[in-house]
Order: sequence, then structure tokens, then C-alpha cells
Amino acid sequence: MLIQKAVEQMKTHPDYKKMGMIATHLGIVRENSLDGRAVKGMKVDFDPEKINLIISETKILDGIIDVIIEYNSGTLSVGEEVMAVAVGGDTREHVFPALIEAVDRVKKEASKKKEIFAE
Repeated sequence: MLIQKAVEQMKTHPDYKKMGMIATHLGIVRENSLDGRAVKGMKVDFDPEKINLIISETKILDGIIDVIIEYNSGTLSVGEEVMAVAVGGDTREHVFPALIEAVDRVKKEASKKKEIFAE
């Protein structure tokens, strides 16, 4: 499980005791596209260099202690995990916005996806 791996890794951070919270996002392949068509899978590619940049830039935001992004590239089936993002920091006022920004940036800047539709 991507999310469990990310949270367990975050707990080993030297400043873990300074964290007041860890917020997570787990993206999975759903069975219907946003337009309602049946989906049998998804092809996903991630750019590791851009992801590393997003991690670095998110870590310097106020109150953020650690950021972990795990992902699965390739052809994934419905129900499989696509991406996990964990952001640890001092308070929810810092952590939630950082999580949303990191997820949005990965989707826009560091990934390409194509749904595979059922016949």
C-alpha cells in the first residue's frame, strides 16, 4: 500500500515529534470517467524529476516538515493505487493547503494519464 508506506517513512523523519499532523491523499483508478463512461484501467506516467522539485518546493512552505510522494506508473486496473501524497507539518492551517497544492501540481506538472475505456 502506497499510503501506508509513505506514512511509515514519514514517522522516521528526525523532526517527526515536531509534527502536529500528517495529511494524506490516495488516488485510485475509478470505474467510471468524469463523463460517466465505464473505465477498465488507466495508463499513467510520472516525471520523477518534476516530482522531486514539487517535494522540495512544498517542504519550504511555512510549517511543513516533510513531504513524501509515492506513485505507480504503467497500466493500472480499476481499484489500483495511482499516487499517495503525505504532508507532515505543525498545524492543519499549513498542512492541508500544502497537501492540496502538492497533489494539484503533480497532476498538472508531473503526470500524464489516459483512461482505458471498457468496450
